Formats: sequence, C-alpha cells, structure tokens
Amino acid sequence: MIYKVILAYDGSNYAGWQKQENALGIQEVIEKALTTIHKKETFITASGRTDAKVHALGQVFHFEADKKIGPDRYKMALNALLPEDIRILKVSMEADDFHARFSAKSKRYDYICTYEKENPFVYKYKEILNHTLNIEAMRKASEYLVGTHDFTSFSSSKIDPRKPRIKTITRIDIFEENQDIRFIYEGTGFLRYQVRMMTETLIMVGSNKIDIEEVKRILDKKDKSACRYNASPNGLYLVHVNY
Repeated sequence: MIYKVILAYDGSNYAGWQKQENALGIQEVIEKALTTIHKKETFITASGRTDAKVHALGQVFHFEADKKIGPDRYKMALNALLPEDIRILKVSMEADDFHARFSAKSKRYDYICTYEKENPFVYKYKEILNHTLNIEAMRKASEYLVGTHDFTSFSSSKIDPRKPRIKTITRIDIFEENQDIRFIYEGTGFLRYQVRMMTETLIMVGSNKIDIEEVKRILDKKDKSACRYNASPNGLYLVHVNY
C-alpha cells in the first residue's frame, strides 16, 4: 500500500528535513515513529527538502506498507508518537504510481517579515525588518522573476551541477498584514535557497539599497556569485504541494 501524508512542523529545533549523521532531521523522527508502528524499518520520501529552521504548513511524504492500516489510525498513531512540533494533518491511500516528489505539479512557499521587533515571540517565525519597505517597488521588481527562467543566480553553490536550473514561477504576491509583510511564491519547483535569495533581493529593492532593474541584471547573469542576498530561514514556510 502507498500512503500519502500531509504534515505541518515547526522547523526551529531541527537541522532541516533530511536525515543526517550529526544532527536531527525531521525525516529521522518520522521514520522512527513508523518503524515503531510497523515493527520493522520504514523509510519515507518527501516532496522535497526544507533547510534548518524552515517551517511547513503542508509538507507531503509517502511511504509503503505491507499491511493495510486505515488512514485515520495512522494519523492517530503517528501523532501519539511524534513530538508536538511535528503534526500529521491527513493520511490517505494512493495509487501504486504515486510519488511525493515526482508526482508533484507545483508548490507554494510563503515568506513572512515583520516590523514587530519588540515581540519576543516572532523571532523564530519571521524575519525582523528594521526599515519601512516600499511595497510597490518590490512588486514591480518581482515581475522580472515570474515566468520560466534559469535561476542559477538565485541558488546554492552546493546544488549538483547536473540538476536543471530552469524553473517556472507562476505567481509572486507581496502584501501587508498588519505589522507583517507576506511574500507568496508559487511555481513548478524551486532550487535550494531560491525563495530566500529572491526574497532578500526584493527586500533590498524595498529598502532602496538596489534599484528595480538590478533584479533583472542578477537574474540574467545566470551566475551563482551574482546574488549575495539570502533571507533568514525562520521566515520561510512550505505552504502547499499540488498534485
């Protein structure tokens, strides 16, 4: 049986999604819980990795199981075994060809910034802003990033050189929510650090530190060294994966 799982997690206490030798990843915590349930080693495959301190409202993974257990029972059993900062939202049985990563059609990431720097409860979940941002300038600059482009300039140098850098962004919205500013990105997929690097570049535009056209110049260079901006991970959320 193939099971699809939608979950949410607070990434503050983890070294990212991926299982690691010298640090605790969210994947490892979940696999241990499933191994306890199945009484044998169980592995999971996610829609993609999130980095250390990055959060998720709608991450997806799948796993295989020999015996049929109802989705609701899986949800209850997993939530009983998992820590409170990892919550299973929904479990469903899928067709044999379902794959959490390869079946995904698009993803949505949100990035949240805030002017609320005196609030000690936001530091783990939002990037603190020290200057008022020009929202309209950031929106104009973001138009250069919408569409199908080579996003090498907005990617990590650690990415396998064989991995394609061409991605399609279908939506970028930027709007104010009380003392917060929310960036919404939807696309077919994103490179490592891409959303964070695009966000911080747009923040530089909104802070009048670079001009709007600089975003296009950085993009057109298709060079990892072209962009030196990278927003902090704690403001980033994987919101939804579309299949």
